[in-house]
Amino acid sequence: MTTALDIRPRSELAPGRFAQSRYVIRRKVFKLFGGAFHIYDEAGQVVFYSKMKAFKLKEDLRVFTGEDMREEVLTIKARNILDISATYDVTDPTTGEKLGALRRKGLKSMLRDEWLVLDVRDQEVGLLQEDSMMLALVRRLLSNLVPQTFTGTIGGTPVLSFRQHFNPFVQRISLDFSMDRSGKLDRRLGIAAAVLLCAIEGRQQ
Repeated sequence: MTTALDIRPRSELAPGRFAQSRYVIRRKVFKLFGGAFHIYDEAGQVVFYSKMKAFKLKEDLRVFTGEDMREEVLTIKARNILDISATYDVTDPTTGEKLGALRRKGLKSMLRDEWLVLDVRDQEVGLLQEDSMMLALVRRLLSNLVPQTFTGTIGGTPVLSFRQHFNPFVQRISLDFSMDRSGKLDRRLGIAAAVLLCAIEGRQQ
């Protein structure tokens, strides 16, 4: 198995949009077609924007620097159509560089959501996991009003937390990378994972 270093940036994280420790993601719940996400930095400034296209059998998510969608910074694309164990490739559209991939653990995720973090050669290096089996079952069987929480690890070391806050009108998520002090996770792949969780897992809420 390859090491976690395979998905680190080639150089240290540059100052800017991908160098923040914490983000807030907002999505309007009552939107008829598709969906849109605004991602804010700690100062409350919009640093990323992602818009989902409605009625697409094959997921294709794009992340931009703003609502004008003039500058695309990430592409998240499913390899197959309607696959419960779908794999999503994450690329940098400006260079064509593949950053890694995210694969849902299909049948297992029916009870408790889990996503594998893959490096550029599709080797498993990390895991995104829903907080607990008990709360996951409560969400699925009793009430979807229980906020969803994920923890991300690389090589068993925590690198991110994804925490949903209950709001009937706006889906709000806190995304925290502050525990990843050694930079094990490429922040671009982390942002892509958060957008994908909002898009796919948000349908269960």
